[in-house]
Amino acid sequence: MSHLYYFDLPWDIRTMPSAPSTTSAILDAMAEAYDDLTPQLQVAAAHLLDNSADIAVSSMRQVADDAGVRPNTLVRLARALGFDGYDDLRRRFRDELTRTGSSFPSKARWLQSLAASGKYGALLSQMAGASMATVEQLFVDVDAAELKAVADTILEARRTSVLGVGAAGPLATNFCYVGGMVAPNLVAIPTNGGLPIDDVARMAPGDVLVAMTFSPYRVEIVEATRMAADLGVRVVAVTDSRSSPIARMADYAFVVPTETPQYFSSVIGAVALLETLLAFMAAETPADAATAIEEFHERRRAAGVYE
Repeated sequence: MSHLYYFDLPWDIRTMPSAPSTTSAILDAMAEAYDDLTPQLQVAAAHLLDNSADIAVSSMRQVADDAGVRPNTLVRLARALGFDGYDDLRRRFRDELTRTGSSFPSKARWLQSLAASGKYGALLSQMAGASMATVEQLFVDVDAAELKAVADTILEARRTSVLGVGAAGPLATNFCYVGGMVAPNLVAIPTNGGLPIDDVARMAPGDVLVAMTFSPYRVEIVEATRMAADLGVRVVAVTDSRSSPIARMADYAFVVPTETPQYFSSVIGAVALLETLLAFMAAETPADAATAIEEFHERRRAAGVYE
């Protein structure tokens, strides 16, 4: 199998790492190697990164058909990652599915009861099911150690800029508004009606950029993220695919589900991730920060801001 490395990757076989041991590590390694893969392997990798749940439950031929590649391409991709073959890679996903698999009969019955109540009941059932599946998938995929590392990185940064436009714009603003109580270094960009690159151009090593964009990826976010990476800024990507442009440039990448039965993309996964990251940041702040937050709210009550 060793000769395949020379065709598929620019690395010397003597430098190849051993096969990743967890499904998360496999996907991370695939995303990290993506830019160095041959075009056909990139097609296969992009499909697996976006449809990793299919690896455990679908045959190699079915996955290859869905990806639009030959089955042997999947074998070559697996070997490029250090596995004996695709079956060896797939086994990791099947084993993990067996360990973590669960059923939700009570939830299923509840969704069925909604759907039985007519046209709008069916719509409510679809949306409820999709929303719960989104949050469940997020917390299955997210890693506590990575969240803590990102929380520490944000808190220790000279300045953390949170970038979102369109639907992600209010998410960035809210994250900075709430997070500013424990991390005064947070700022939502773009500022003053400018372009994202205007703010990023002022950043430097020691700063952090949290960038958010979802398919179809906004060009201004991708270019601003590229500029930040070139400037030596630590980049945290919040996106919908491990193969998305900003994920491949990031020091940390969080993939959130965005699928919904309707024509719009869901932001529920992104909201849940950002709120969880805020919780990790608050958990890392000293006790006097919690006191400061309480005093902030007391002043607001005294000023009549709250009813």
